[in-house]
Amino acid sequence: MKLSKFIACATVCAFSLQASAVEPVIPRDDAMEKRIDQLLKTLTLEEKIGQMTELTLGVLDGPYDPAQRDNLTIPPAALDRVIGQHKVGSILNVADIALTPEQWYEIVSQIQDYSMKTIGVPCIYGLDMNHGASYTLGATLFPQNINMGATFNRNLAHRGGEITAYETRASDVPWTYNPTVDLGRDPRWPRIWENYGEDAYLSAQMGSATVLGMQGPDPNRIDRFHIAANLKHFMGYGVPVSGKDRTHSSIGEQEMREKHFAPYLEAITNGKALSIMVNSTTNNGVPFHANARYLTQWLKDELNWDGLIVTDWADINNLYQREYVATDKKDAIRIAINAGIDMAMEPYDVDFCTLLKELVEEGEVPMSRIDDACARVLRMKMRLGLFEYPNTVYTDYPLFGSEEFAAASRLAAEESMVLLKNDNGILPIKSGTKILVTGPNANSMRSLNGGWTYTWQGQFTDAIADRYNTIYEALVNKYGAQNIIFEPGVKYLDYQWGGNFGPEDASGIPAAVEKAKDADIIVACIGETSYCETPGNINDLNLSINQTALVKRLAATGKPVVLILNEGRPRLINDIVPLADAIVDIMLPGNYGGDALADLLAGDANFSGRLPITYPKHSAGLITYDFKKGESSQTMSGAYNYDAVVDVQWLFGTGMSYTTFKYGNLRVNKPEFKAGDQLIFNVEVTNTGKVAGKESVLLFSSDVVASTSPDVRRLRQFEKIDLQPGETKTVSLKVPANDLAFVGYDEKWILEKGDFRIQVGDQVITVRATETKKWDTPNRN
Repeated sequence: MKLSKFIACATVCAFSLQASAVEPVIPRDDAMEKRIDQLLKTLTLEEKIGQMTELTLGVLDGPYDPAQRDNLTIPPAALDRVIGQHKVGSILNVADIALTPEQWYEIVSQIQDYSMKTIGVPCIYGLDMNHGASYTLGATLFPQNINMGATFNRNLAHRGGEITAYETRASDVPWTYNPTVDLGRDPRWPRIWENYGEDAYLSAQMGSATVLGMQGPDPNRIDRFHIAANLKHFMGYGVPVSGKDRTHSSIGEQEMREKHFAPYLEAITNGKALSIMVNSTTNNGVPFHANARYLTQWLKDELNWDGLIVTDWADINNLYQREYVATDKKDAIRIAINAGIDMAMEPYDVDFCTLLKELVEEGEVPMSRIDDACARVLRMKMRLGLFEYPNTVYTDYPLFGSEEFAAASRLAAEESMVLLKNDNGILPIKSGTKILVTGPNANSMRSLNGGWTYTWQGQFTDAIADRYNTIYEALVNKYGAQNIIFEPGVKYLDYQWGGNFGPEDASGIPAAVEKAKDADIIVACIGETSYCETPGNINDLNLSINQTALVKRLAATGKPVVLILNEGRPRLINDIVPLADAIVDIMLPGNYGGDALADLLAGDANFSGRLPITYPKHSAGLITYDFKKGESSQTMSGAYNYDAVVDVQWLFGTGMSYTTFKYGNLRVNKPEFKAGDQLIFNVEVTNTGKVAGKESVLLFSSDVVASTSPDVRRLRQFEKIDLQPGETKTVSLKVPANDLAFVGYDEKWILEKGDFRIQVGDQVITVRATETKKWDTPNRN
């Protein structure tokens, strides 16, 4: 049987959502469902298919040259062709570069007015607002998601979601393709920075908090200050075999269910996410866009989730153009829609509408599938109130770009920066110290923000964000121009698209070394410039030769060196780590990153970030913190002697502070437990230093013995607390006993009788499951 025929059969045999015995994850609104049913009866087949279609803004033929921004009128003929004739229900994308809220209103309102007048159904506009309203000029840009993960602070994630929603809605846009909750488990991958890190629990918690912030408390009645979230990219996207973007993964069903599905499950069941975008690639040879088991069974049927599944960019076409599981575009559409896709991000051609109509008329796609998909689109539009208020006016959003929002972004940047080394207390840097600020990232807003910033690749950020402070400018403000010496030493060569990591100008290294003679300390800002998606693919994870040479030459002067790592993924720096007196990983902290770093280096704020990923030391030593116990075996005697020691630069969860914390008296309410119990761990944490500090209290579990080889440890809970010098707080960490279960070889969840090692800080206790429980349901319900 051909794969395409198998996939179609699998879809036909899939469960029916209406027949599911599982309570819906989003409470059913009977009045809304009646309204949807009535509307479906009035829509023609063409109108239903149009609702399932999403095209890019450029298809509307507008004058979207960045230099021609005074006239954003969409030609009536384009509106008639796309909406009038083909009834297209969604438009996405930006006009090359970020627009003002007023300009977004000018564009979106034309589309909405025409859609309401022509078919009586509002269009839904979507944008990649990936770290704040990043395609709107003047909006508050937050640190990228990798930084938000490093805060280990759900409240910051929630607030970031709220502000993003507010400023996106101020742009007359009700839908964003965020948060990204893929697990970034391969540091070669160019999209590491778009995610919350490598851990399933951390990603689940931060992603869910972000969704709740974006959508507000009632997913059925989202007000005009919130938006619909879109989880992406479902799922397993962050572990490509090659390390390259949009390439094949090879994940077993046990790991897929237990880890990669977990953030989506949490963000749907707790966050009530309204939509999901699908992984562009394949897993074990089956494209996700053709995988009925994942799309229909796991998401829709098992969870009784009535949300919307949208493709990624042109990915239905990839079923025949790249993956070769379909004979042509029409065949690809048949496979994807039958597998569970509800909306096709086409994005260029209305032939999707024509071909899908033919498939329905030929009986290749059942009308029930069209009605279900269209209902899901209409449901999200109704939940957003678009029928009542198709447009939102920017003048109704007085907090847009406010100081209040800026303070939240700056706090997030501050809490996300990770102190990894501080020999002899070289930090904080005292007032009056002469500082050489160097490195290609020292005077770059582009590097602080990364991709998805005003443009896809972030290449115009320095010009657009010039009112914010680079690291160099922030240090001048903090220490005075008379104490700052600036010489980059190495510069990124100017290029438009990003991802070209070879060209650098290293001619300034001798000048930087010479200027170091007049400095007391050197702050070297190294890493990467901005990039996004496939243009960010690399073949060498090592830091560039030029930047490594800069650090080595500066260290040879004998002056103390502080390394600032400003990068979207961990570049290997093993040979220069010993040369640095202090190391700070700031990742991509956004527009307020320079100011936050200056406060931290000066001691006006305290470090509290923790690594959300494992930072590798060797190019052939890539591993995550939750590796299998067998991977750390020391040696095996005999002819096949080997050394499998896990050797990394810094493990997940690493992070230092200017103060010290002492843990004590770890205890639990139920040393012996069963499935369904709630375990409550209490631990006392004391600030034993001289300055105030924030501490992320992390609880890890280890299954001592299991029927399949257990992970060394897993993060199960975390809380972030503030402590004054000498202050002690008792932290309560709640862990449902069911969370200690794992997915067995038979792909079922199982909690096995036996011991679990629990660690919080340096405190360790053992708890024991007194009986074995195996779940027949797929999600431990």
